Amino acid sequence: MNKVQTEQVSGNMPEKKFSTGSLVATVWENQAKSKEGDNVSFRTVSFQRRYKDKNGEWQSTNTLRINDLPKASLILGKAYEYIVMKDMQTA
Repeated sequence: MNKVQTEQVSGNMPEKKFSTGSLVATVWENQAKSKEGDNVSFRTVSFQRRYKDKNGEWQSTNTLRINDLPKASLILGKAYEYIVMKDMQTA
């Protein structure tokens, strides 16, 4: 069974990372100004699959193989759950 790893970070770093195997979903907190001029915070999620190329160098892509889909669903679901729960705590 695959394990989902999580990592809590702060600063200019990602807010949270979820990974299993070569797949990583990263939660970012962003700041912007609303039309009214208020500071607003919102979160985005980036997703990537890491792999080694034919030269043995690590690369990343957002293209998935069919066997990646269940794992991708799992970690994207964890990212979604994290964001929703985080928003509930601040409401």
